Amino acid sequence: MEHEHIIHGFDPVYDENSRVLILGSLPSVKSREQNFYYGHSQNRFWRLIAALRGESVPQTVTEKKELLLRSRIAVWDVIAECDIIGSSDTSIRNAVPADIRPILEAADIRCIFVNGAAAGKIYDKYQKPLTGREAVRLPSTSPANAAFGFERLLTEWSRINEYL
Repeated sequence: MEHEHIIHGFDPVYDENSRVLILGSLPSVKSREQNFYYGHSQNRFWRLIAALRGESVPQTVTEKKELLLRSRIAVWDVIAECDIIGSSDTSIRNAVPADIRPILEAADIRCIFVNGAAAGKIYDKYQKPLTGREAVRLPSTSPANAAFGFERLLTEWSRINEYL
């Protein structure tokens, strides 16, 4: 496969009540098809957030947005555009960072979390110099992260609750 140039196609989810910002790397192929975050059916993000908040797993984009906003969680990605092969974070080249500052200006973000190692590396390289803020790395919710079962992910990700 060859690299394809991808431009992030949808907006962040946040409002003035957001307290936690969760940043992924770039939407997967499935997410880009659905035009929303964490669209792969095997990605554990939505199941995880629902479990952390004591709610049922959202099914529609509207339900997902409502869960995030009700939970005071903002979601976006660290990359605005890049060259990538499929959904492989390890293939990312020529990354152009997303500007997360509007979220930080609009909401009282108490902690920034990154979903996975790739998002963490890109955050540290591009975002941290702009924001001056550290990000907490959480294990990826991607199905490719087979080393972390759901219960182990839930334990690690429960850290977000202390900032909500």
